[in-house]
Amino acid sequence: MKDGVDLPWWQDAFVGIYKAFFEESRWQLYLDGVLTTLWITAMALILGIVLGVVVAVIRTTHDQQRLGRHNPVLGVLNVICKIYVTIIRGTPMMVQLLIMGFIIFKSSREYTLVGTLTLGINSGAYVAEIVRGGLMSVDIGQTEAGRSLGLNYLDTMRFIVIPQAFKNILPALGNEFITLFKDTALISAIGGKELVYAAKSIGSKTYDVMYPYLGIAIIYLLMVMLFTWLLGILERRLRQSDRR
Repeated sequence: MKDGVDLPWWQDAFVGIYKAFFEESRWQLYLDGVLTTLWITAMALILGIVLGVVVAVIRTTHDQQRLGRHNPVLGVLNVICKIYVTIIRGTPMMVQLLIMGFIIFKSSREYTLVGTLTLGINSGAYVAEIVRGGLMSVDIGQTEAGRSLGLNYLDTMRFIVIPQAFKNILPALGNEFITLFKDTALISAIGGKELVYAAKSIGSKTYDVMYPYLGIAIIYLLMVMLFTWLLGILERRLRQSDRR
């Protein structure tokens, strides 16, 4: 309906799409939202991988200690890591965002940054379990071989164990990346300016949220399909390199 006149459905749809995407160059808001979403995903993933690797190495090292040779410092760190993983994996992402945005960082106005930090901390707990599983899948003889060659523990993990574990955990890490990309939509709950925020903003101006929401749903779907395709190519190339 336009100005009190009933329009055919296709004309009404055309007007809605035009207002949602082209009027006042609103497509630029979607583009900015996509770029911000990709930036949030990349930064959160980097933080998540760093946290995850550190936690995984601590827990794996603790579990592989010989009986009677427990390091008390490592034991304390292992307990801290267990608590971190349990809390993060046991509470909803939305609750974590609300606590970070409205309690811990309630005086901050950098909502997007706070959301990125929260996503990174959340991702770290899941990456930790993925990496830990990958490290445990590498034969203990590889570690012993590295130590017999004169490498210290960190160098053995860096040059021998982690590279082998990476190939084993790549599919799981790829799935975590895609999950993280979709979870960025939750940041709008605390005022983070990403793709969902752009759709909400446009919907409030046009008084019609259907086309903005359908539009970002299609954008998310296409980008997830693209990432899945790229990850598939990477996995195939890694498998080919293993055969050589």
